[in-house]
Amino acid sequence: MSKLPFGKKNYQLMIIGLVILVVGFITMTLDKEPHGFGFLGLTLGPLIVVGGFIVEIFAILHRPSDR
Repeated sequence: MSKLPFGKKNYQLMIIGLVILVVGFITMTLDKEPHGFGFLGLTLGPLIVVGGFIVEIFAILHRPSDR
C-alpha cells in the first residue's frame, strides 16, 4: 500500500488556494478601465492572486499530522 505524499488537510488547502487564484484572475478581468489599468486590474486582483500563491505554498509545506 503506497501512502499519499500529502494529508487530507494539504489537499483541502491546495483546492482553497486554487479557488483563490481563480477568483483573483477573474477579478482582474472585471476591470472596465482601458487595458485593465484600474483598481481591480492593477491592485486588488494581483493581491488576491499573491494570496492564493501564499496559500498554495503553505499547503505544500504544511506537515501532515499523521506522520
